Amino acid sequence: MNIAAIQQALRDEKIDGWLFFDHHCRDPLAYRILGFDAPRTPTRRWYYLIPANGEPRKLVHQIEAGMLDALPGSMNTYSSWSRQVYGLTTLLEGCKRVAMQYSPECAVPYVAMVDAGTIELVRKQGVEIVTSADLVQYFEARWTQEKLDSHLEAGKLVDEIRRAAFLEIGETLRGRAPVDEYLIKTFILQSFERAGLFTDHGPIVGVNANASNPHYEPTADSTAPIHQGDVVLIDLWAKFNRPGAVYYDITWTGFVGDEIPSEVERVFGIVTGARDAAIAKVKTSIAAKLPLQGFEVDDACRGHIREHGMGDYFFHRTGHSIGEDVHGSGANMDNLETHDIRRVIPRTCFSIEPGLYLPAFGIRSEINMFVGETEAIVTGEKQTQLVRI
Repeated sequence: MNIAAIQQALRDEKIDGWLFFDHHCRDPLAYRILGFDAPRTPTRRWYYLIPANGEPRKLVHQIEAGMLDALPGSMNTYSSWSRQVYGLTTLLEGCKRVAMQYSPECAVPYVAMVDAGTIELVRKQGVEIVTSADLVQYFEARWTQEKLDSHLEAGKLVDEIRRAAFLEIGETLRGRAPVDEYLIKTFILQSFERAGLFTDHGPIVGVNANASNPHYEPTADSTAPIHQGDVVLIDLWAKFNRPGAVYYDITWTGFVGDEIPSEVERVFGIVTGARDAAIAKVKTSIAAKLPLQGFEVDDACRGHIREHGMGDYFFHRTGHSIGEDVHGSGANMDNLETHDIRRVIPRTCFSIEPGLYLPAFGIRSEINMFVGETEAIVTGEKQTQLVRI
């Protein structure tokens, strides 16, 4: 934790303090940002305030007085509920506006960690509570050079495994052996293990109508065969199996056979056109040093699809933040599921992954973008034509 950097950010945002709160380890963001592990599961509530100026302050229960010993600052204790309220009054002295892991109307659920009752309790102390969403991404979602390097290195391996998975389908079919979604999912997971890669779940291998379910995953008991004339979607994400590594997350779509139906080609062209419209929005905004918010990227992507009359078939956000979790805590490219007004800030990474999900088949094209100080880049290979299996 860099207290000086946090305090400077608070002053820049004209916020008097950042109030952290936890009970039973409900807020993992607090522990990651503050840079400590609870010595035991907190069975009583603790509060930690970093003011814009001055020394941090702690409020802990008497029977867990050592809970925040790893953090700097002055400490007060409470035991009764009335002493807790008095302790909060003292803790928040001089603060009129504080940030908490709160999101108005739960617009950004990734940071909505504090329960409504605690929000009410803090507001009763006469302070305004604002969302910590932008602060969280500044201190949680930005990548070091080491993280970027791990992403790029993992990306090369994931791209190789993706190519191998499509080849495996073709080679198995040419050998006249049966192949199905789960077999290819297993092939990918085994390839990850050999490459030293880790994934928390997945991958997605979907054929035809199954490819129209964005979160479909085959299982040993529920898997579809892959035949000539099928559309095959593969969505795979992985990172190195080591501390601090970050994910690489992509989706490619292929077709089994030489003659791709014109409707499949048409839908693929709309999807990749929407993806490229979003990429262009990010690149031009960052190059021109213009402020960019997550919802604007979604608008650029979704607008292209709507222009082609296909808006009803694109029913998820354009992209998500990527970090040590595949769905990270930075800005999402979203003006559908939420109106994400968080800024796209330097040294963050996110996906762009439009998809069209028709009754007979689905197509998605997903790339990752890393935003630097003066430019934004696509960090891996970009699909420009359907994979011919």
